[in-house]
Amino acid sequence: MTPADADFHQLWKTKYSKLIFRKSDTIPEELHQMVQEGFLTLRKHDCFFQDLVRIKGKDFVTPVSRILIGNPGCTYKYLNTRLFTVPWPTEGYDIKYCSPRIHDACKALIRLNDYLHIEAVKALQGQNLFETKEIKDSTVIDREQNFATSFMEKESVSKDQSSCCVSEDDYISLKNRTSYNLTLLNYMDPLQMLYLKQEPYFGMGNMAVSWHHDENLVERSTVAVYSYSCEGSAVEESNEQKLKGRDPAVWHVGLKVAWDIETPGLAIPLHQGDFYLMLDDLNVTHQHCVLAGFSPRFSSTHRVADCSRGTLEYIFGQCELALQNLQTDSESMALSLKSLETAVVKQVEEIHNEDSTEAGSAFLLEVQTWSVNKHTDLTNELKISDSILGNCGNR
Repeated sequence: MTPADADFHQLWKTKYSKLIFRKSDTIPEELHQMVQEGFLTLRKHDCFFQDLVRIKGKDFVTPVSRILIGNPGCTYKYLNTRLFTVPWPTEGYDIKYCSPRIHDACKALIRLNDYLHIEAVKALQGQNLFETKEIKDSTVIDREQNFATSFMEKESVSKDQSSCCVSEDDYISLKNRTSYNLTLLNYMDPLQMLYLKQEPYFGMGNMAVSWHHDENLVERSTVAVYSYSCEGSAVEESNEQKLKGRDPAVWHVGLKVAWDIETPGLAIPLHQGDFYLMLDDLNVTHQHCVLAGFSPRFSSTHRVADCSRGTLEYIFGQCELALQNLQTDSESMALSLKSLETAVVKQVEEIHNEDSTEAGSAFLLEVQTWSVNKHTDLTNELKISDSILGNCGNR
């Protein structure tokens, strides 16, 4: 269903209430300008790459080009591919960018990150109040009538105002579930693609990204997505026959209940500068896809990635743990194992298997993202990682 369908808003309210949509005029114009210039800068400097992913044992190149930007040392894994962040400016880190414009682009994204964090906290607070007080006014109207204004926007409250209903522990939990540590940037020009897969269940048309759940996230964390389609007058509206009410010239986000094709899905138009939030467990209970329009499009998808494993710091720590079972003969300098106990050897082998994969990812990153590394001082860090992992692998 789209906003043109009579039951669209009722369906959103009853089946998709944890999706919050905001149109572009709710965001400060200065922030729009910074972020959109940042997108174009990264594109101009060839920072976007298609990823090699594995689905059901087969390797595919993604139709969408991506770059991961975020906290230094963080990684994000999806479809068996681990990406390492290009760091955004972070206090306590001396990150060198060879171009001031690359620095400005990364700085703009962390500004957007901070803004979306605040909005997500407010949205979760609003939803908690909505559920507690059973507020009924959650009508969502179309774009021409302040499209997709959520109940949260009508009942937005600050931490102080909601303190009677949200405990300090709950507030900390909300904050942690919205403290985005990275953003996965996407770019695609649909008119340059030879083929795009058709949405198979609801006749929604061309898909840039198929139905999926986002992976590698902290449990019940919010995902925030800022959309920037390079719209021009030629593609603002399509004269072609619309697919199930969807204008094929306009980008949409599609949502459906997970593993359910009986409940109608939603197709929500995404115009330049709009953003949306997937709150709480929506990413688990539902699936989403991205429906391609005609114009090129950037998006910045902010996530709370689970960094308990997979960061460079974690990998180094695991290698050091494995190397603790090594000893050096004082005369021959030969290496041998201190302990041959089954549990110890098994632990070392598990670390070796895990970190060998990370070493391969680091090597692939160096090969595929050389043009990114020449703009930021990441190469030495990754070479150190590869060296340590190599030593761990050759214990």
